[in-house]
Amino acid sequence: QVQLVESGGGLVQAGGSLRLSCAASGRTFSWYAMGWFRQAPGKEREFVAALDQSGRSTYYADSLEGRFTISRDNAKNTVYLQMNSLKPEDTAVYYCAASIRPIATGYYDIDYWGKGTLVTVSS
Repeated sequence: QVQLVESGGGLVQAGGSLRLSCAASGRTFSWYAMGWFRQAPGKEREFVAALDQSGRSTYYADSLEGRFTISRDNAKNTVYLQMNSLKPEDTAVYYCAASIRPIATGYYDIDYWGKGTLVTVSS
């Protein structure tokens, strides 16, 4: 089992920045590809960003237009999501995800989910 705990969400004005963190415990963190998904009210959960076990390969949703950056620190068992130039449409619950696969960009690729952290972007 892998436990994932997100933090760093909150209320921010449009154009602002937030950094989300996800602390992992349980099994060896470096075994897992990690990712972030989000779910806005009334919408399905969608892929945001992912990276492989080493952190050298990263993938992003096209809609982000280069505003977000995913990274990981295997020594701290933590994955991050730096979010810049935030827009009201980024408002959602953001979920941390872990997968034993080399990379995970799809909902059904995920083996473990965190409980989520709410990001609200005001206009």
